[in-house]
Amino acid sequence: MKFFGKLLLIILAFIILWTSPSYCKEPYKIGAIFSVTGAASFLGEPEKNTVLMLVEQINKAGGINGHPLEVIIEDSKSDETQAVLAAKKLIEKDKVLAIIGPSTTGESMAVIPITTSAQTPLISVAAGASITQPVKERYWVFKTAQYDTSAVEAIYTYMKKTGIKKVGIITITTSFGDAGRKALLELAPKFGISVVADERYGPKDTDMTTQLVKIKSAGAQAVINWSVGPGQVIVTKNWHALKMGIPLFQSHGWGSKKNIELAGKAAEGVIAPLGRLVIWDKLPDKHPQKALLKKYVTDYEARYKSEPGTFGGHAYDALMIVVDALKNAGPDKKKIRDYIENKIKNWPGTGGIFNMSPNDHCGLDMTAFEMVIVKNGDWEILK
Repeated sequence: MKFFGKLLLIILAFIILWTSPSYCKEPYKIGAIFSVTGAASFLGEPEKNTVLMLVEQINKAGGINGHPLEVIIEDSKSDETQAVLAAKKLIEKDKVLAIIGPSTTGESMAVIPITTSAQTPLISVAAGASITQPVKERYWVFKTAQYDTSAVEAIYTYMKKTGIKKVGIITITTSFGDAGRKALLELAPKFGISVVADERYGPKDTDMTTQLVKIKSAGAQAVINWSVGPGQVIVTKNWHALKMGIPLFQSHGWGSKKNIELAGKAAEGVIAPLGRLVIWDKLPDKHPQKALLKKYVTDYEARYKSEPGTFGGHAYDALMIVVDALKNAGPDKKKIRDYIENKIKNWPGTGGIFNMSPNDHCGLDMTAFEMVIVKNGDWEILK
């Protein structure tokens, strides 16, 4: 009798398990392409970690309308060719409903023809405006990183307010740097600002002293560096060593505490337009992003013993936008696309309050940023 009693309990357990909503329904498959390794791993690692954490949380809570969420993460190795191969695999073999990523502007641009041809929604986590513009050519493409043009507008607005009229720019020779340089040059006249020096450097360059000296000699009242990764830290150290006597502004790619740690004392006084994720604890309690930011950062730090930075936040927004679409529109690629374009309104994310539309597949503007300065090894909001 004991044997049959145990057998009955086992059978009942299996019935409960397989008839519960999380197990009896097919999983919703989403693809992710991140630079987990390679030169841009400082972007891809927090993005991957964020997605793994969120998937676990979502499935523990019962999945999406009873469907387990499955995210298949591919490592692009920070390489455009690998990103393209990953996109093809996710679409053709894994049959994903949407793809989040890639991590960089160059990789995102490389996979756009693939996802567009397959009519698969792509939600990039990179910054370049060309990822979603012109919108008519980017019907299936969205992104969660704030526009580089919005970051430039935030910097120039602050400069105009503080009386800076002459700037020197120094930009990295990558897709991200190219897009930033273009925005810096095109928007300057609108704010009454003159670009008196236009310097560049390569991704593998280890000293930018010569370029900074030229900027100072040109009579610049401030220098703007546009890059992500090691270049930011090198420029910061060179600027500090030269005692240039003019402020250094960084792009929105500056939003990781690792940059402050690597630059050390040289980072003191550096200014940048950053999303509110890095200064969430300094926001008023009633701010519409604060509760979300607090939970995300607290959960991430408890799990990974490090901070997610701005970049992990972009992956958070991309995944949760797709999850929102799946909950409300179901597992149909076209309906997911349409939902994101038309229904993501006043949507609080880590990067800002998103308002997608047929004319804007990012949904963020200059108001997504706070002007932030490094003081005593930490971020402080500039008033």
